[in-house]
Amino acid sequence: MSLPAGGPHQHRVIRSVVAKTPWRRIAGATGARINSMSYLPKWLILASVIGVIAGLGAVVFYEALSVSTHLFLEVLAGYRVPTPAGEGNAAGSAHFARAWAIPLVVVLGALASGFLVFTWAPEAEGHGTDAAIDAVHHNPRGIRLRAVVVKIVASALTIGSGGSGGREGPTAQISAGFGSLLSRLLDLSPEDGRIAVSVGIGSGIGAIFSAPLGGAVLAADIVYRDDFEFGALLPGVFASIIAYAVFGAVFGYQPMFAIPGGYHFHQPIQLVWFAAIGALAGGLGLLYSKSFYGIVHLSHRLPFSKKLRPALGGLLVGLIALGLPEVLGTGYGWVQKGLGTEMLHTPLLIILALPLARILATGLSIGTGGSGGVFGPGVVIGAFTGLAVWRVLEPFAPGVGHDPAPFVVVGMMAVFGGISRAPIAVMLMVAQMTGSIALLGPAMIAVAISWFIVSRSDDSIYRSQLRTRADSAASRLQFGLPLLATLSVASVVSDPTVVLHDHTTASDALQALLAARVPGAPVVDTHGIYLGTVDIDGLVPVVERDATTSIGEVLDATTTTVAIGTTLDVGLEALTQAGGRWVTVTSNNRQVVGILAIGDLVRGYRRALDTNVGKISQITAHAVAVEERVGPHSALAGHPVRRAGLPAGCVIITVQHGNELLFATGTTTLAEGDVISALTSPERVDTVRRLLRGTPDAEHDGTETHQSTIDATGSETTTPSDGP
Repeated sequence: MSLPAGGPHQHRVIRSVVAKTPWRRIAGATGARINSMSYLPKWLILASVIGVIAGLGAVVFYEALSVSTHLFLEVLAGYRVPTPAGEGNAAGSAHFARAWAIPLVVVLGALASGFLVFTWAPEAEGHGTDAAIDAVHHNPRGIRLRAVVVKIVASALTIGSGGSGGREGPTAQISAGFGSLLSRLLDLSPEDGRIAVSVGIGSGIGAIFSAPLGGAVLAADIVYRDDFEFGALLPGVFASIIAYAVFGAVFGYQPMFAIPGGYHFHQPIQLVWFAAIGALAGGLGLLYSKSFYGIVHLSHRLPFSKKLRPALGGLLVGLIALGLPEVLGTGYGWVQKGLGTEMLHTPLLIILALPLARILATGLSIGTGGSGGVFGPGVVIGAFTGLAVWRVLEPFAPGVGHDPAPFVVVGMMAVFGGISRAPIAVMLMVAQMTGSIALLGPAMIAVAISWFIVSRSDDSIYRSQLRTRADSAASRLQFGLPLLATLSVASVVSDPTVVLHDHTTASDALQALLAARVPGAPVVDTHGIYLGTVDIDGLVPVVERDATTSIGEVLDATTTTVAIGTTLDVGLEALTQAGGRWVTVTSNNRQVVGILAIGDLVRGYRRALDTNVGKISQITAHAVAVEERVGPHSALAGHPVRRAGLPAGCVIITVQHGNELLFATGTTTLAEGDVISALTSPERVDTVRRLLRGTPDAEHDGTETHQSTIDATGSETTTPSDGP
């Protein structure tokens, strides 16, 4: 359902007296100022602020995790975990003082975490990075501050009590959540909102791992499986170095791990063994992802409360830890031992079991509903994998050497570089974490092989990643509607039928929406500053509980808005993020000035088509976008796309049929009056236009035609044809 549109509407404003909110006016003025800036100064300011928060967030979570680990494992269980060189290089306990307490402590932390998450913020379940990536693609304004706070505490409880998880998930969600908050407060455009959240992810992870370059690249690399968010790279650099400076000011600027003696590549034969690590890492990465999400699926089918499921996972992890203490906590101290000589005398069978045990423990700790990251465990799994390969090869293989460190580092890069689908960022991050830039070159072969194996299966540990930028709904529509960028939101916006004040009761608001026959409305304060939205579906349960509740307490502040001065391609992306119904249109000072619904956009686009049909846009040197109406004498009318007889290389993107806008498939039937958006080569433009218009000589110009179609994934197939 969309709001009525297409002409002035009577305003209905329900008034109430509320306290002044100067901070909202300040935020509105600040947002207007920042949004009017050019790219560089705007992102220098925004990225700097995000970087400061990312660094402070990393400090807060690091301290919370340290306190939790001390309380649960040291005080209650009498066990000290080892730490890496950059965090004290503590050897840890040689054995359990109270072995019986280990499972109980892990269960206690998991139980507390589950109760906290599923009571206050269910979206904080699992690994926070995936939730942040999902926000980038679907609603950059949608990360709640409550979820960030819950994530910090729940992750500290899960990991500090011995659960297998990484500390990057919470830090990523802290800074990504702040980027989301900036998007709301400053009314950033959908594109800027995406970049702000992406930058938050990278800078938070880069800070907690003392790897700012890796964090900067991660901001651009992690949101897609086979693409790169170039717009996030430069802001990511600003934010990551500032976050690293803040975190390092408290905990120092040394790398997390130390490699005794360093590394110099001088044995080309090692490339063979690194390639073997890459092949094994690809398989283990797939096992990591599939087992993790397999446990997630199984846990959802358990016949008891979600709050108790993490405790079951914690119990199993605690029992595994009685035989393999390496699965407890972050595991970074054990990676440091593997880089040195401390694990040289560990039985080979245990070394071989460690990658599999860590995979299982991570799935049980996080996949059952616990809170923590999967990046850290992935790096630890890779370290154990490299160590296992070195232990197997060292007695007989030439060029292996007597130092396991190169194999451990390459394993760290290869396992998670492949399964995260962010190989460049992970390589840089691990290189900075270990201070081993010299290993980047030889490690490339392992990472490339691992990435190739994983990419063939089209899997990833981050299931919220899109394949490419073209896979977002807004990008696909914009690609098929090249006129959008020529139209302004102001030219199609409708007056709002209802605008509600924040102190209006839920009962009165519901009655106003029902009387006006609209699904929802924007909410403002007494100064007319936009606060959020309410809708009928959300108000009904509120009225049933307490009809006198003010809508200021239940409004959705995360809904997307669009600025009056932007173009319709921006408006379309805002509509997509809002679920395709309607969005509030705001002025520079966040006053509500209108509503943009999908009907407004289609009508405006149709008006533009009336004067621009036949428009040709150059996309690349080899592709041209054509918009043309199917004429009354076109031989294509009445035929499905796959039998339309279009020239070779011509791909129909969208078909506007009446008020419907359709993505073309092979079965889409063309009709007279349809407006076709297509891509073709420059030399075929005239042929395509004549075919669509129905020009008599369209079939007699000597051009070979093919049947052309696109399937649901966007892949094109062509077969020779004699004509339409």
